[in-house]
Amino acid sequence: MAQTLSRTAFLAQHNLDAAALEPLPGDASARRYFRLTGTGQLLMEDPSDPVGFAAFIRVAAHLNALGLSAPHVFGTDPANGLALIEDFGSATYGALLAQGHDEGALYELAIDALVHLHSQPATTIRTPAYDMTTLLDEISILSEWFLPAFAPQVDIADFDTQFRALWRDALEPVLAAPETLVLRDFHIDNLMLLDGRKGIAACGLLDFQDAVTGAAEYDLMSLLQDARRDLAPGLETAMLTRYLDAVPPACGTRNEILTRYHLLGAQRHTRLVGLFPRLNTRDGKAGYLKFMPRVLRQMQTALEDAGLHKIADFMDNELPGWRTSGAQFSPAR
Repeated sequence: MAQTLSRTAFLAQHNLDAAALEPLPGDASARRYFRLTGTGQLLMEDPSDPVGFAAFIRVAAHLNALGLSAPHVFGTDPANGLALIEDFGSATYGALLAQGHDEGALYELAIDALVHLHSQPATTIRTPAYDMTTLLDEISILSEWFLPAFAPQVDIADFDTQFRALWRDALEPVLAAPETLVLRDFHIDNLMLLDGRKGIAACGLLDFQDAVTGAAEYDLMSLLQDARRDLAPGLETAMLTRYLDAVPPACGTRNEILTRYHLLGAQRHTRLVGLFPRLNTRDGKAGYLKFMPRVLRQMQTALEDAGLHKIADFMDNELPGWRTSGAQFSPAR
């Protein structure tokens, strides 16, 4: 009730109290969005995460200043986690791809936006460091949430200690990467095609409140190794080539970039193998379980591509059958 009253007062303050509120579908977070019909604005509501709320406002301004397209912010009430932001419409990459839109053209636009972002100095905005502790804590999500359901007989603490040690050695090259702004959730549900805008500005960016400073290849990998969909054959290679041909030399050699790309792919897929069961068990969001079969396949491929044979062997020894039976979390089983 208190939040409803705060919302009403906030909208009245901006002469929007008569606007109809249309709830939009949620994601993995506690954030909620409401379309203010006919106004070109959305109400963003997230009283549970003041740090993320402030980061959204700050990063949005930064991205727009770079010539990219994040929602403009028209008004805020930080105490109640309320903001009025630009409504980009409903043409997400996911929706467009489902309608048969040109896949290559959409991905080319997203790659070009990333190249532009990664060509900017990282020091122009302060965000948390995507450091070794954070990378390893994300790895531990598999230990904490996948293990209890898949292999309850395994000692979680002992497994996690060994698992983290292996990953600590493996991820060292990532920490040597030139630093850039990493948006963290750069995928088809958070990218939009904006009418009336040209060049990279036509790529609308959403859900960047968890942005960090780290290796540029993380967002590149999130786009091209998406747990939500399989890309057309050859598209990942083509987009990698487009990116490598365009980024400035300061981003590293082609081999360095590809090494970090594969390492971060293995790291992200490992995290998601734990995250999707957590979303189901802790947050009641079972819909993410449908992605388990794909992300398990992606994890295996990424471990191989990154040359992480010690980690793959460790999992085979400690979790027999994880490669074939791990998808038991899928509702289809």
